[in-house]
Amino acid sequence: MRNIISRLFILLLITFVAQEVLAQKRVYIAPDDHTDYMWRGNEQQYQDAFLSMTDYYLNQMDATAGSPSPYQARWNADGSFWMWIYQKNRTQAQFQRLINRIKDGHFSMPLNALVLSNGGTPAEAVLRGMLYPGMIEREYNVDFPIAIAMENQTMPYGLSSLWAGSGAQYSWKGVCNCASHVPHLGNRERETYYMSGRDGSKILMKWNSLYQTHNSIGGYAEGRDPSATIDFVESNAMFKSRYPFPIIGIFGKGEDDLVTIDNIFVVAAKNKSNANRQVIVSNQLDFFKDFEANHGADLETHAASYGNEWELYSASMSEVSARVKRALEKLRSADAMATLVSLQNPGFMSSRIAARDKAMLNFGLYYEHNWTADGRVTRAARADWQRKIEGEITSYVNTLHNDAKNQLGTMIAKSGANTRFYVFNSLSWVRTDYADFPMTTKNAVHVVDLTTGQEVPSQYVTIEGKNRLRILASDVPSVGYKVYEIRSGAGTAFANAATVSGGNIIENDFYRVTVSGTGAITSLVDKMRGNRQFVRNVNGLKINDLGGVGGSVVVENAGPVSVTLRATSVNPYSLVSRITLIRDSDRIEIQNNIQQNFGEVLTWGYSFNIDAPNVWHEEVGAVIRAKLLPKGGHYSATNARYDWLTVNHFADMSAANVGVTLSNADAYYMKMGNSTHTLLDTTTPQLNILAGGQVDGPNLGIPNQDGDSNFLQRFALQTHGAFNQTTAMKFSLEHQNPLVASTVTGTDPAYGETDYSFLTVSDPDVLLWALKPAEDGIDHGIIARVWNQADAARNYTLSLAPGIVAAKKASHIETDIAAATVVNGNLSAPIAKNQIQTHRLLVQ
Repeated sequence: MRNIISRLFILLLITFVAQEVLAQKRVYIAPDDHTDYMWRGNEQQYQDAFLSMTDYYLNQMDATAGSPSPYQARWNADGSFWMWIYQKNRTQAQFQRLINRIKDGHFSMPLNALVLSNGGTPAEAVLRGMLYPGMIEREYNVDFPIAIAMENQTMPYGLSSLWAGSGAQYSWKGVCNCASHVPHLGNRERETYYMSGRDGSKILMKWNSLYQTHNSIGGYAEGRDPSATIDFVESNAMFKSRYPFPIIGIFGKGEDDLVTIDNIFVVAAKNKSNANRQVIVSNQLDFFKDFEANHGADLETHAASYGNEWELYSASMSEVSARVKRALEKLRSADAMATLVSLQNPGFMSSRIAARDKAMLNFGLYYEHNWTADGRVTRAARADWQRKIEGEITSYVNTLHNDAKNQLGTMIAKSGANTRFYVFNSLSWVRTDYADFPMTTKNAVHVVDLTTGQEVPSQYVTIEGKNRLRILASDVPSVGYKVYEIRSGAGTAFANAATVSGGNIIENDFYRVTVSGTGAITSLVDKMRGNRQFVRNVNGLKINDLGGVGGSVVVENAGPVSVTLRATSVNPYSLVSRITLIRDSDRIEIQNNIQQNFGEVLTWGYSFNIDAPNVWHEEVGAVIRAKLLPKGGHYSATNARYDWLTVNHFADMSAANVGVTLSNADAYYMKMGNSTHTLLDTTTPQLNILAGGQVDGPNLGIPNQDGDSNFLQRFALQTHGAFNQTTAMKFSLEHQNPLVASTVTGTDPAYGETDYSFLTVSDPDVLLWALKPAEDGIDHGIIARVWNQADAARNYTLSLAPGIVAAKKASHIETDIAAATVVNGNLSAPIAKNQIQTHRLLVQ
């Protein structure tokens, strides 16, 4: 009986203690030094700061190791670039010491490279910028479950899905409320919630209202004075009414300091703890885990885009930013060819690892949040740094592309003496398009498809002063190639791909297009839809309309594959525009070259004859509808900015049964109609694509495009019936990923002589997004990333020509998650609606 009573007493005591612990308020104070890279300090100053602060806080952790856990020193880096710098500049033993502290919870490290403004960033650039912590995860068996995007006042819709797919579970955001047009930051509808994406993934987000300044709750330096902020959360009635939870996070210390070295958080935790409140020096993760365990089940799940703000200033160097985007898209073909080459030559990537790792990291640096360029680092120095980052990315991609292209040519079997070239398709469906093969002469030749034995349409074109043999390559296999042979003699006389009349009207089976001397399309008649006119004059602008008058139009290239009109004008800008129609294709290609410097904000008007339009566009890792949430869209009705929206691969404007897809290869942002900071115009059928400029005035961004005077900006149009996301994405990917043509030498044959398909995907809505050798080497497999464009879950099969012997579901940063199913040598996998999914594939 005594034993029973004793056990009951102990049980009651445990229950009482547990209730007391739960009732006790817990305040987590997380110190950091907010990194304003190339704003507060230059590269060398920040490298020194990262090293000195990391050493200091590692020493402080050792010095407080004997203290009770809440009073032990902890530190929170705000970018994995801290870890990169430490690894490059410290011994292996010192780096292992840092890793050990990350593992034991005293030092936290996020997935993002630096504090970024990721609105406008292509999805793959976000992922590539986080590959470095993925490599550290695998080498040192450590996790990085947090990602952050602070200070900038906005947040894109799809970023949380990219983070969650890379292993992040938590995020926090504090804003500046400076250089901002975002309203009501002090009145957010939710403070801590699950931030979700269209794929249903979610991460736990702490994003408080900005009650005072950015040095208190809701700011990016909430703990600038940790004791004062603790007093605030205890006493402020508005905070307490909006945030009823007894578990509170106060994150951030450094604000705009270059270096933060002190023990103020340890002192504050000791001094501010009492019987009713435990203050804990935090690694941020401890707050999230505590909060989720006690309140996660009751939280709201919310998904919304808040538009763009500081990321917009990358348009103040629009050509440099465009080159980053072009390099990323070119990487798709470069990686795919490198995969085929590496399977035959496993050492192919060995000599380029350092350049690859730096280029991938640079995708995480280029979009650093201080594009405002209004700090202590001069605008000229900031612009030079952006150019350096872009240059390293472009150099790596161009070199990889050229080397992989040339080596693949040696691996394709060849017979006979005639010149042969292969045409490579990096996309996961069979496609027909033109391909350009470099030629030094313009001798009379014809080209034969070795797969069919048939002659194909061909013509000579001049591209940037260089001679090319352009062919129509039909039915090029998915992630594969066809081989063509050049033979002497003129061959069959195919009819031209389009006709030209009146000097400025170009026409094929699909369209009749009228081009003005300024490059604007003043008439677009769809012959497949009863000669429907797609151009409407809106605000004085038509399609591809930069404004201006005068100019002239000539036929630049004409042949059986394509016909191009070139429009040249000088008023008000020196501009050359090329409008091209392609044989048997419903794509209208548009290439614009602005050939002078400019300082004002320039936009391309795209005005369509569509009533009550719906606009869908690829944002960051999500295709979303440009309407407010209450009206069936994906934009927050509060705390958002609406003037400049992200346009990655495409924007589509459509009504119930008719529409047009605009493929965008080089720009980042667009304005819908007459939208303003606070109004999203969803009725005016016009898209204004940002060609460049300082959209928030001369004090934010780089003036006068940093002196650039040549801007390449390419688009394409396709009319259609009802909007289909898969069709729009495929159209845009085909436009932005031209077929690759290169010489076949056959000196080391391993692949077929006429054609080859390396990869196929069974479901037409599941598109290959990336195919590459694993970061850890081809002996660790092939990485395949797909994106389900359907708004419904799918089951798909992915097949490789060599056959798959094993597969792993992996994070986007290539860390294995679980075994995947392989049936008869093929990957069989479920995928959620709108999900981006990554696998590691091992082949024979």
